[in-house]
Amino acid sequence: MIRYCCDRCKRDIEPGSDLRYTVTIEIEAALDGAETELVDDPDHLDELHDLLNSADDLCSSVFSEEVYQRKQFDLCKDCFRQYMKNPLAKEVAAPRGFSKN
Repeated sequence: MIRYCCDRCKRDIEPGSDLRYTVTIEIEAALDGAETELVDDPDHLDELHDLLNSADDLCSSVFSEEVYQRKQFDLCKDCFRQYMKNPLAKEVAAPRGFSKN
């Protein structure tokens, strides 16, 4: 039997009776403008080619984590609602108590 628990609050999630939400986060490096710069200056193409040829010496796991990551989390119903209110975990300013004058 597969056992699920919420990755946020660690509460057990019963597969038959509780809703389980799967949140997948993909992170990709944004290489904005990299292609146009390389096409405009052919000297950089040779440097890039040499760099790619020597990339085999680099640890592929370190390189790939800087370019792409995919994370997946299981959330219970309550934690999913909290996540949807603030998915980027921004600090929320406390409401100001103004008088009704």
